[in-house]
Amino acid sequence: MNILIADSGSTKCEWCLLHGGRKKKVETQGISPYFLDAGGIETVISRELLPALKNRTVDVIYYYGTGCANPDNRKIVQKALRHSFPDASVHVTHDLMGAALALSGKSKGIACILGTGSNSCYFDGRKIARNSPGLGYVLGDEGSGAYLGKKVIQYYLYNTFDEELRYKFDAKYTTTSAEILENVYKHPLPNRYLASFTLFLVENRGHYMVENIIEDGLNDFFFQHLCKYRESWKLPIHFVGGVAFGFRDVIKELCGTYEFELGKILQKPMDGLIKYHS
Repeated sequence: MNILIADSGSTKCEWCLLHGGRKKKVETQGISPYFLDAGGIETVISRELLPALKNRTVDVIYYYGTGCANPDNRKIVQKALRHSFPDASVHVTHDLMGAALALSGKSKGIACILGTGSNSCYFDGRKIARNSPGLGYVLGDEGSGAYLGKKVIQYYLYNTFDEELRYKFDAKYTTTSAEILENVYKHPLPNRYLASFTLFLVENRGHYMVENIIEDGLNDFFFQHLCKYRESWKLPIHFVGGVAFGFRDVIKELCGTYEFELGKILQKPMDGLIKYHS
């Protein structure tokens, strides 16, 4: 049986085809049903995924994706996958469930996503028993790439950066206030645009303003979400995503401050999902 696993965020989607004991991994652009309709998702699949699979048959698809907790969004993704793989059995659920399975397997724990967006849940070993509300990049997404990137933009536009950081920002991005606002308010996928400025934080670690943005942004996630689970003081807290992995030193310090048990920190959930479905 050939099994196709997908883990999709807003920025990137990682696919893995398990066939004959072998693994074929493919990366495409992210698939968010908030921004792409079924036709748009099919276009991504046909242009970026199918050529890499080289006509291999797919029997079962397990898709874990951003936005798929919403039943209407789930139907959009299911429709696109069924049109693209008419002979496959298709299972679609949200990326948080994928993270929980990849991080905890069949054990209890708190599972957190810190990537372009953010989310968290208490996983009881079988299902997501409780989920702190995910309000998206406009109202929430504390600790995410979009949240941290928004802080970078605020520091720049409010002229909060000192001369050193402002010089580095101008040298790296060569943009203007008008162009930034145009991208945020008028162009598609503003969450990805905001998250792209997280790289500025990575490249300027050690500067006190940069460290403040990172620590404050991640602390907002701990306070607004992890502190709402009574299980946070009883079970390991696991993290997955580029932000979590890139700033794992800060996460470790915050777990110590809050007296939480730090579990796994993974850059991507795919290896855990492969293990689970194998």
